[in-house]
Amino acid sequence: MKKGVLYLIPTVIAPNSETKALSPDLIQLCNLLDYYLVENVRTARRCLSAMNISKPIPEISFHELSKKTEESKIAGLMQPLFEGKSIGIMSEAGCPGIADPGSKAVSYAHEHEIRVEPWVGPSSIFLALMASGFSGQSFAFSGYLPIDKKEKSQVIRQLEQKVFKTSETQIFMETPYRNNQLVEDLLKTCAPQMKLCIAKNINAEDEIIKTDTIENWKKNKPELHKVPCIFLLGLN
Repeated sequence: MKKGVLYLIPTVIAPNSETKALSPDLIQLCNLLDYYLVENVRTARRCLSAMNISKPIPEISFHELSKKTEESKIAGLMQPLFEGKSIGIMSEAGCPGIADPGSKAVSYAHEHEIRVEPWVGPSSIFLALMASGFSGQSFAFSGYLPIDKKEKSQVIRQLEQKVFKTSETQIFMETPYRNNQLVEDLLKTCAPQMKLCIAKNINAEDEIIKTDTIENWKKNKPELHKVPCIFLLGLN
């Protein structure tokens, strides 16, 4: 029997941005799928409903694939592929497989010669990089920085040195309720001339993406508590 396809289905990164961020072709694909592995079932249901797909949501089978999913469970979740049924992977926000547990399923698919097909959609990481004015030729994404204050400051210094030595753009993020503290740490640790880009609520109506020096950010600190953000250090 021919194996199914593992489709990587992007989701919105801001509420009510489906028509802006997702293509009509993607919606048509979702009309054909009835089995999904998702980071958050509630979010996936809401996204597909907002996309106005023709397939009734109750007829779709959702199974959780999160950072808590044990490796031993992946084979069972992927079993429909060996029965000729295609599967859609959906992140809680943005593109699956990028800073996302969907990579577990993708890795399994490659190991078992299953076709993986990524679809175009919004990624806060790349949208922030595009709008930062920093180098898109050489960049690195470090994910979440350490929680421990001393360790975090050490990592920030290391990232800053990479920028100064190689001009490589450094991209990272924080749990939204710790955003303001991260900004404070950046302002205390980085050199005045270092440039920081803060991309806040990307794709939302109140989206703000601003690049400025650390020195100038100190004069006008942003309020970012519980707001999704991407942070970048770089040169331009």
